Amino acid sequence: MARYTGPTCRLCRREDAQLYLKGDRCFSAKCGYERRPYPPGQHGQGRKRRPSDYGQQLREKQKVKRMYGLLEKQFRGYYFRASRMKGVTGENLLSLLERRLDNVALRCGFGASHAETRQLTLHGHYLVNGKKVNIPSYLVRVGDIVEVCEKSRKVVKITEAASKSDRTTRAQWIDIDKDNLKAKITALPARADVAAEIDEQLIVELYSK
Repeated sequence: MARYTGPTCRLCRREDAQLYLKGDRCFSAKCGYERRPYPPGQHGQGRKRRPSDYGQQLREKQKVKRMYGLLEKQFRGYYFRASRMKGVTGENLLSLLERRLDNVALRCGFGASHAETRQLTLHGHYLVNGKKVNIPSYLVRVGDIVEVCEKSRKVVKITEAASKSDRTTRAQWIDIDKDNLKAKITALPARADVAAEIDEQLIVELYSK
């Protein structure tokens, strides 16, 4: 499957937002966005222009895509699925993205970033209801138990991420047992559960054209 392999900090600078794409580095003085809080490229420090309505919609869509580590085809698929569900399309979209297994593992503190939990998922380090699931896009449901495999509980990346998980906002829709590296999905994520600054209506307006 295709994936972005370019410079990661460049994405935060392009979207003018801290997307926390590199785990520990984003919380340190080495954070690329904090060191250079302007767009990348030769003219990044030039005069800022007021973006058009389309420009604002595009940037918001790109920001959310990059936050969850998705490419355009997959993200668009989530949007059209959300549009067919009952309720508000923008909120449905964020709920679907939050329910991805790689995102749930990140919210539980079983990895330091989306890229890391995606890789750990592909390598089969996580169980859902006692069965190994190696599909990052797997959507969890209410009542599902997500945990780290017994053989993977000494993996350095996982243990380090779990020890530092308190510095991020705790997901209210997940009951996390940090000591046993296990979590239970107690509810579907609501709009209020998404702590990131996202204007999902701009994304809906972009795709509705």
